[in-house]
Amino acid sequence: MNTVRASAPAKINLSLDITGMREDGYHLIRSVMQGITVREYVEISRTDSPGITLTMDKGPGFLPLDHRNVAFKAARQFLDDTGIAPQGGIGIKITKTVPVGAGLAGGSADAAAVLAGMNRMFGTDMATEELCRIGEKIGADVPFCILGGTALCTGTGTDMMPVNPMPMCFIVVAKPSAGISTAEAYRNIDAAEPLPPTSKAVEKAISEGDLPGLARNLGNVFDILSAPSAVEEIKRDMRRLGATGCQMSGSGSAVFGLFSDESAARACASGVAVRSRKVFLCRPDRRGAVISQ
Repeated sequence: MNTVRASAPAKINLSLDITGMREDGYHLIRSVMQGITVREYVEISRTDSPGITLTMDKGPGFLPLDHRNVAFKAARQFLDDTGIAPQGGIGIKITKTVPVGAGLAGGSADAAAVLAGMNRMFGTDMATEELCRIGEKIGADVPFCILGGTALCTGTGTDMMPVNPMPMCFIVVAKPSAGISTAEAYRNIDAAEPLPPTSKAVEKAISEGDLPGLARNLGNVFDILSAPSAVEEIKRDMRRLGATGCQMSGSGSAVFGLFSDESAARACASGVAVRSRKVFLCRPDRRGAVISQ
């Protein structure tokens, strides 16, 4: 197969607690992650020239297009782990949808799509669990972007247990211009007193299919300790425009709001656009990384 197209979902964190730290400095988490219908797309092709070549639909300098890019790392790791030595090389074209530095795992979705695509291209027929084991070596969110759906993620985020699907609803995601340094966000966490965990209440609401209960109990330690004022402004706007619950995703800075009514969600998406660099109206996505037809 000479060309394969694949996609993988962005994610939001319905809950995110820090539960400890390993001796190597990696933080341990407990988080209910949810895939959303905002997806990253890759096209993988065989090339005559050896090596891995990345291109992107964005302009030069948007992201590195070499070994620093997680999509490149995913391709390299796949070849290393499978022992495949392709004749010629691999070309990867990334179509970016997810904003950078948003806490939505856009880069991890690129890596997940590359792994799914190369699995198809080379006929290795690896199961999801096997792809996730490769993904763990690339980044903590990559396995979830391979799996998708709704999952309780623990450890460094790579230990995943699928749970009941999130009730269908409408989700507005808004990325403010203000960004957040992930390193600084973790420093804030380390310097603060431990906060009461929130994941158990979210897990209960998910298990019961209780969207209002889920919306009431959303929790993210980074939202509490590291959110910039732009995040708080978007959250206030979302609540005013009818969101039943809203919070920052991951270490930020994207904010999401939950809606049971589509017209209210559309009005919110329009209303928060004035404060946001990028706004999406989406839904929960039960698929992980998939081959595109």
